Amino acid sequence: MNYWLIKSEPHTYSFEQMKTDKKTMWEGVRNYQARNNMKEMKKGDIALFYHSGKDRQVVGEVEIVKEFYQDPTTEDTNWVVVEVKFKKTFANPVNLADIKGVDSLSEMHLVRNSRLSVSSVRKDEYEMIIEMAKS
Repeated sequence: MNYWLIKSEPHTYSFEQMKTDKKTMWEGVRNYQARNNMKEMKKGDIALFYHSGKDRQVVGEVEIVKEFYQDPTTEDTNWVVVEVKFKKTFANPVNLADIKGVDSLSEMHLVRNSRLSVSSVRKDEYEMIIEMAKS
């Protein structure tokens, strides 16, 4: 199993909407590196859901339920989507400032390249975020 982080501005698509929808197609990604990450996602992988913009916090988890296919919102064959389903909401969202304050997370893609909308997360980084969400 691999771990990922997907980002969305709450006013564009919030985690509350994800929770209501239960499942959605993760579309609209228009960055090649993020697209390549989506092509690496496998069914059963877990993604941390991050609210960007003013919130800047990891708010929950989703599971990859369908691997990449052509993005139906565009005719450009360069772009793909995956499908994700709601897994859980964090009782205590983990904000970016707290993540940046943990030495073992200093190499996390979210910290090093905060503009990337889909990034990989190492297992130890994922486990640390989960622990932070419990406190």
